[in-house]
Amino acid sequence: MDNAFNTVTVLGFKVFNDDLKNIPVQGEKSRVINCSISPNNYGLTVKDAEFKSTLQNTDFLVLDGVYFALASIFLLGKNIKRNQGPDVYKHFVQRMNETSGRVFFLGSSEKVLRLIKDRMNREYPNITVGTYSPPFKKEFSDQDNQDMIDAINAFQPNVLFVGMTAPKQEKWSVKHRDLLNTNLIVSIGAVFDWYAGTEKEINPIWFKLRLGWLLRMIYRPEIFKRNMGNTIVFFRDLTLILLRLKRQPTFPNLS
Repeated sequence: MDNAFNTVTVLGFKVFNDDLKNIPVQGEKSRVINCSISPNNYGLTVKDAEFKSTLQNTDFLVLDGVYFALASIFLLGKNIKRNQGPDVYKHFVQRMNETSGRVFFLGSSEKVLRLIKDRMNREYPNITVGTYSPPFKKEFSDQDNQDMIDAINAFQPNVLFVGMTAPKQEKWSVKHRDLLNTNLIVSIGAVFDWYAGTEKEINPIWFKLRLGWLLRMIYRPEIFKRNMGNTIVFFRDLTLILLRLKRQPTFPNLS
């Protein structure tokens, strides 16, 4: 991550702690914004070294679950700016609409992408929109990856939104960024379905109240059950570090 931006380094991750408006779009190539650091994803990184390395090699790592900021508050006495997926999405599409930019959506089904494109055309008429629905499978083949890269590069978007669920979308974005002809690559996961209307969108007031997770749990209780084990790992490690029974992980020297 560029040293010109405000960040907080905690639990082995360097987290973006700045205004999104300070992230340039034009003039930069293939920088990745992963809206991914949360208690659940921290727990995933404990079991998945590749995912941990992916998040550490992300250009701009922003909060997904705001409760990851508890680690920074308790260990460093610093809060972390809230820049969750819906906030990041809205910010960059508004900027693209102001500059008549090009936006590409990679992920989800043809139905969801069609709904996204229709709504984008209504709400952001100055944006040129491209889409690609990759095959639904656990792992992509080399040909699958090349087809996605070719579709993106043929369109040449300013901003590429990737929605494949974590940790697949984060890994794909960082692994292929140097092959993509775009300015920003932004993984936003569930925002695809929220914006398309195929899942109930959470009112922004709940995110401001730090209760977006509660609404997601009510709407989709299976997510709560799936994520609970990873979230427990986060709070366990944080507690052990606070009690000085565990050393805090350090951020690696990536230079």
